[in-house]
Amino acid sequence: MATVDADAMPSLPGDEEPPGSEITIETIPLSPAAARGTFRRLPLLGEPSTEPAPEPAVSRRPKTDPRVRQFRRTFYRDVPDKLWNDWHWQISHRLRNLQQIERLLVLSPDEREALARAGAKLPVGITPYYMALISPHDADQPLRRTVLPSMAEFAAAPGEAQDPLGEDEDSPVPGLVHRYPDRVLLLVHDFCSTYCRYCTRSRVVGHGEIASTQARLQMGLEYIRRTPQIRDVLLSGGDPLTLSDDKLAWILSELRRIPHVEFVRLGTKVPVVLPQRITPALCRMLRRFHPLWISIHLTHPDECTPEAFQACGRLADAGIPLGSQTVLLKGVNDDVETMRRLMHELLKMRVRPYYLYQCDPILGSAHFRTPIAKGLEIIEGLRGHTTGYAVPHFVVDAPGGGGKIPLLPDYVVGREGDDLLLRNYEGKVFRYPDSAAEPAPANVEP
Repeated sequence: MATVDADAMPSLPGDEEPPGSEITIETIPLSPAAARGTFRRLPLLGEPSTEPAPEPAVSRRPKTDPRVRQFRRTFYRDVPDKLWNDWHWQISHRLRNLQQIERLLVLSPDEREALARAGAKLPVGITPYYMALISPHDADQPLRRTVLPSMAEFAAAPGEAQDPLGEDEDSPVPGLVHRYPDRVLLLVHDFCSTYCRYCTRSRVVGHGEIASTQARLQMGLEYIRRTPQIRDVLLSGGDPLTLSDDKLAWILSELRRIPHVEFVRLGTKVPVVLPQRITPALCRMLRRFHPLWISIHLTHPDECTPEAFQACGRLADAGIPLGSQTVLLKGVNDDVETMRRLMHELLKMRVRPYYLYQCDPILGSAHFRTPIAKGLEIIEGLRGHTTGYAVPHFVVDAPGGGGKIPLLPDYVVGREGDDLLLRNYEGKVFRYPDSAAEPAPANVEP
């Protein structure tokens, strides 16, 4: 399989061409003789080949999701491709209020009332691209529930808090969280192109409290410089990939100048909600700062569109390892089949399933939160029933600053004598020799 890189193709002004401009070429490498099952001497290096080159078979994958095409024909017919595929245009034309959204969706009474009240708690913001993936009529559609507010988010349940993870307590300077000994979280700003209704940082995100000013960022960078045990920096926010290339490159270059910072991670949902942002220019810039890792927030297999595939492909082709972070959400992805489909799609997108998060107890999130047992049930439904690469770590981020705690189904049944009793994915019990005492040496005379 060979790919014609979009870098070699005509580009839009500023080299900002979006995902969707690549052509996949499938090449059949067998010669006619090899196809007949016979063999011939291969030419030595520099010798001309007498075998005619095989004709490549070209197959075109869809560049855009059918839902996106239909949405554009219905609501954005006059918007040319150049604008639709410009990530700046997508951000500046986000759907942000009741009047804009009700032109595109048939709202339920609950959604209408929540949109009229939304903004004080967590702003509404949905890119036109992501809005195209949302059902216009079904208020219970998983993607729709994650980005449209409901009245349930205005009710606080027992145990919920504005800052349930205690990040503010572990913040030595504004916009930086230092919880684990060797790594820090640097919040570059508080802006996202699309806001998730279950956001852990809804207390600050979208309210302009964390600005991407050089002065504020320098405070965080200076703290990292004078703290030599920090070897790993996670850039988050807000979404770091909504910064300009120049601003993000400045942050990464400053971190790369710190000798004890070994690698940098970025947490983002941009490849899913704003794939137009993943341009060849961005990828060329990012690859200058390896080792660099990216964690992508994906929620449901309906997000795995051709556009998202190509965005992740560009990042992977730039040598950036990709991992997923998925929040377990009631009525969205809380069943084994949906989660299995999502994990399989991620692997095809070259994104390694990494974390499955229990939904944090932020204020107004009870309608999204499942029992812990549901997450364990999903992990048990994946483990052994699909490839191990498709099984994420199920974690609870402990309230009060306890950090991430991994949870697994109970595969240890007990012990009989020197044997450990283990249960496999089929429910069968197996013995494993696991003596607690040192065995006597063999073949030794008394």
